[in-house]
Amino acid sequence: MAARYDFASDNVAGAMPEVMEALVAANAGTASGYGTDHVSALAADRIRALLDIDAEVRFTASGTAANAFALTCLARPHEAVLAHEHAHICTDETGAPGFFGQGVGLIGLPGASGKIALPSLEAALAEPDVSYRQPAAALSLTTATEYGTVYGEDDLAALIAPAKAKGYGVHLDGARLANAVAAGFDLKSVARIGVDILVIGGTKAGSTPTEAVVFLDKALGRRLDARLKHAGQLVSKGRFLAAPWLGLLGEGNDGGPWAARAAHANAMARKLAALMPFPLRHPVEANGLFVDMDDAALARLRDKGWFVYRFLDGTARFMCSWATTPEMVEELGAALAEIALDEAPRSR
Repeated sequence: MAARYDFASDNVAGAMPEVMEALVAANAGTASGYGTDHVSALAADRIRALLDIDAEVRFTASGTAANAFALTCLARPHEAVLAHEHAHICTDETGAPGFFGQGVGLIGLPGASGKIALPSLEAALAEPDVSYRQPAAALSLTTATEYGTVYGEDDLAALIAPAKAKGYGVHLDGARLANAVAAGFDLKSVARIGVDILVIGGTKAGSTPTEAVVFLDKALGRRLDARLKHAGQLVSKGRFLAAPWLGLLGEGNDGGPWAARAAHANAMARKLAALMPFPLRHPVEANGLFVDMDDAALARLRDKGWFVYRFLDGTARFMCSWATTPEMVEELGAALAEIALDEAPRSR
């Protein structure tokens, strides 16, 4: 039986039709290169309008490149970045921050459900600078987190304030920012609470590969295009990284399909949670479920044709996307119910 990857990740779905239409429209005619084109300018304007702030905006081909490049603007090679120990930059980017930053380090901090615990951050900030250890210079946060939880504005502000008091820069990884917004996060709060560089995820939100890197602190944009070129992220036909954002955001300031389809993905996650016969490890706040399933149950699920990943904390991760349908959720729910029923006699 061929494996179905419907719930393996939110990057297994194709691009939403609005994105494809925007790409086709951007393909017409000629345009200047390396991000100087009219499409890139319009996409950047829409992102500034979405955030209601003046900022420098650039586009990269992946979230890893966006995050790693952003961190090079906040920390030097002999310095490090504080982040949750299970943040994507710490667990899934193969040392890219250190590669892009010529040695920039990462310091992992604990906290429940992907959120940094404030005491652990305060302890890290209190560490003395010594010659034999990379001192922290920046803080990286993620929302929605790797476990599908969403920081409130006050929670983020409480983490950012002590870091800023130390003179550290702040990066916000928003690979699933659309899902956080759909869960109630106020996107305009990022400027109020002191984020310096924001990565807005497009790929997982339903685009072709593209991420927006937003420099809210415009002073960090010095020689920005030269730095992007050096990092291999200033692509010649830049309009094709920018065009998807015209389809994602639409012409209003409400987030357009980017936010609306994330709300649908979140709703599908809640629907699946209601059908889930196995225990949930973390709150379902965005578009992911993290489920306690033993190896036998997971193997049975895969035997039925469904593939999902074993995640960092040992849970089975189920991700919903913009393209997840109620029928897909119900079909998976029925398969899970059969497995749970079969498992029940063994657990007695």
